[in-house]
Amino acid sequence: MSVIAASAKIHPMSFIEDGAVIGQNVSIGPFCHVGPKVVLGDNVQLVSHVVVLGRTTVGKGTIIWPSAVIGGDSQSAHHSAVDTTLVIGENCTIREGVTMNTGTVEHGGTTIVGDNNLFLAYSHVAHDCRLGNNIILSNNVMLAGHVTVGDRAILGGGSAVHQFTRIGRQAFIGGLSAVSYDVIPYGMLNGNPGVLSGLNVVGMTRSGVERSEVHRVRRAYKAIFEGEGSARANAAAIRDEYLDCPQVIEILDFIGADSDRALSSPFRGK
Repeated sequence: MSVIAASAKIHPMSFIEDGAVIGQNVSIGPFCHVGPKVVLGDNVQLVSHVVVLGRTTVGKGTIIWPSAVIGGDSQSAHHSAVDTTLVIGENCTIREGVTMNTGTVEHGGTTIVGDNNLFLAYSHVAHDCRLGNNIILSNNVMLAGHVTVGDRAILGGGSAVHQFTRIGRQAFIGGLSAVSYDVIPYGMLNGNPGVLSGLNVVGMTRSGVERSEVHRVRRAYKAIFEGEGSARANAAAIRDEYLDCPQVIEILDFIGADSDRALSSPFRGK
């Protein structure tokens, strides 16, 4: 049986399946379809022509615009049709035509989207992705399965991210870029194939990183990617020098972590 708060406003031309949970002050415009395992938190707004399916939870204050399809089955060829989930955080904006899929049981079964994220028109979040907070996916951005995106990352329009790739916190991906390998925190990547083109200095400054610390991160970046050894060896070699710089340590930890993908660098094939 559905649980629908008395304060919810549901247009008579929308269809809410039995079993859905609709929170306080939810607004559902015309021609929407909400599935039987969906939970809409307080103050969620479905503008019109929105489809929310699967075992999907939408956090409070999130607004979803027309033609979005949220919680559809994974598009993986190996999807087993087992009941899996999509969890969307609070205060997200999901614009026209956005698609987000539930997870696959083979990889934990859950796609996770954090808080305060902006998804512009026709962007796609595939199965088993993990997205942090305050992220922007511009128009037509495509995330393949199992992609991880850190807080405050920005992905330019039409960029595409290969499956299992990690994008670090506050990274910036240029429009139409092909992201085939992991992108370090604060890194800027452009091109097809994508290569690192420096650091997201503007983003670092706007988030309150002191200029002196930005210069230290730049020096560390040069030591990692322009040193004689491999990027991972260079990163390990400079750790002791930067123990008091959290931004550099974050980059070094990212480089040293296990990953299914290689590391993006300023040089193709390095």
